[in-house]
Amino acid sequence: MIGLLAQFVLFDGFDPLDVIAPYEVLAAGGAITGGMLEVELVSAEGPRQVPSGMGLLSLEATARLEPKRADLVVVPGAAGSLPEGEDDVREDSIPVILARTLDTPLPGLLKQALDRPGLTVATVCGGSMVLAMAGLISGRPATTNHLGLDALAATGAAVVDARVVDDGDLVTASSVTSGLDLGLYLLERDLGPRVARAAERLFGHERRGTVWRNTGPAPMVTG
Repeated sequence: MIGLLAQFVLFDGFDPLDVIAPYEVLAAGGAITGGMLEVELVSAEGPRQVPSGMGLLSLEATARLEPKRADLVVVPGAAGSLPEGEDDVREDSIPVILARTLDTPLPGLLKQALDRPGLTVATVCGGSMVLAMAGLISGRPATTNHLGLDALAATGAAVVDARVVDDGDLVTASSVTSGLDLGLYLLERDLGPRVARAAERLFGHERRGTVWRNTGPAPMVTG
């Protein structure tokens, strides 16, 4: 049986919950199916200890991000201080942490991921901003933390204020805790609703909100 590989990207300053919540959900999906899904922690640079933001903890990347090998790439947001205006350049400010990823090999690898047919790139919270600031999702439906929706729109992304947005090979989730919902949705999408339901019961968490897709008639009333 050929399984799927999900690679979770770590970068300096990442938000731990953005990673750990969907990682554990997808790992559970792998266990439930007897190994049909494998998960691993990676970085753009290869195996290393990667510090999270705010000095919360470090996680070990055991491999390099490899778009040619992965079926799913999950990109987290950052943990740091909230920006105090557009000119905030504090080293621990979330926008500054996210912007630093542009000076690493990560943007090029994420472009390879989005260019590869059959590979899905998913993001949690500010992870979509990593893609957006690299110019990779201009014009595409995406979401992020509600505090960053304007910033995401400024990059040219087509912002959708929803908990999870599915645009085919790009699936974005909004706030930090939406990583749980993202993980369960990806299990349903890739392995089926019975697997997702089993994981949902295991974690005692029911997915919140409607997953937005660009299908069906446009609503006459929005709210």
